[in-house]
Amino acid sequence: MAKRIAAFGEVMMRLQVPGYELLSQAGRLNFSFSGTGVNVASALARFGHTGCLVTTLPANAVGDAAAAYLRKLSLAPTFMMRGGNYVGMYFLENGFGARPSRVTYSNRLESSFNTAPEGTYDVEAIAKQVDVVHFCGITLAMNDTVRLHMKALAKAVKAHGGTVVFDCNYRPSLWGQDGYEKAKPHYEDMLHLADIVMMNEKDAMFVLGMNTGKETRMEQLTELIPAVAAQYGITVIAGTHRSINGDNTHSLLGFMYKNQTFFFSQKLTFSVYDRIGAGDAYTSGIVHGEASGFLPEKTVGFAAAAGMLAHTIAGDTPMSSESDILRAMTEAVGDVER
Repeated sequence: MAKRIAAFGEVMMRLQVPGYELLSQAGRLNFSFSGTGVNVASALARFGHTGCLVTTLPANAVGDAAAAYLRKLSLAPTFMMRGGNYVGMYFLENGFGARPSRVTYSNRLESSFNTAPEGTYDVEAIAKQVDVVHFCGITLAMNDTVRLHMKALAKAVKAHGGTVVFDCNYRPSLWGQDGYEKAKPHYEDMLHLADIVMMNEKDAMFVLGMNTGKETRMEQLTELIPAVAAQYGITVIAGTHRSINGDNTHSLLGFMYKNQTFFFSQKLTFSVYDRIGAGDAYTSGIVHGEASGFLPEKTVGFAAAAGMLAHTIAGDTPMSSESDILRAMTEAVGDVER
């Protein structure tokens, strides 16, 4: 059954260096608009749900351009506010071989979203109109007012019987010195409110400060994730393990913990065209599977395939349809469709 799904988050301008040049080499940049909330909500709209974004855009031509871009992604404008003067930006340099991709943020603290004052969003009205709301740790890192918006909206949706999704998405550069210590109480607040959480054992160890004597990632995962679910009352915890191979391909293993049981996808190995946003594609697959009543085995397989396909598409935003992903789960890919 199709759901009404909102994502709370910032709309950012992505400025991408063409090809594999460094920013210091490039003479031009390609721009688009993205953000975790944009990516997740638009992917879910592509799966047949009603997707909308709770955000604030500047009241100028840049805001108009962002709003037009979001309309092309089938995002409903219902909860998009206008005010302020700026969007946050980031510059993307594509990695190659041993050199990783690099993201450099600019102007985020002054963006319309991050300076929106208290009372900007009518959280009660929003909560009455949505079935699911998505939040991420990138947004949580911004400032106290943004955190106030987040927690108020999560509480309102929860009180009205909706589902709260929280993607841990910890970014060290956003929290600064002593970041784990600063982040932990806010992460705990969101985990207590969340029904579906995207995280892995590293989040449990570093952000939540949980201890384990296990040495391998899989052993740490299977010990810590059930403990997190029990401590915070979380229904579903999902995430991925990624490895980068010697031939520059990536391998991805998806997991999902539900009903005190782990479910794993097949390990998928693929070439990478554009990695940014692939985690959001995986999240959208988990949310879609849960919203659609898939069995956990199907949900985690669907999410992993969605993440894989997102690596093959330019731009942050997942563009695959449900049928594209289901086909990738069951058929060989790479041939020409005729």
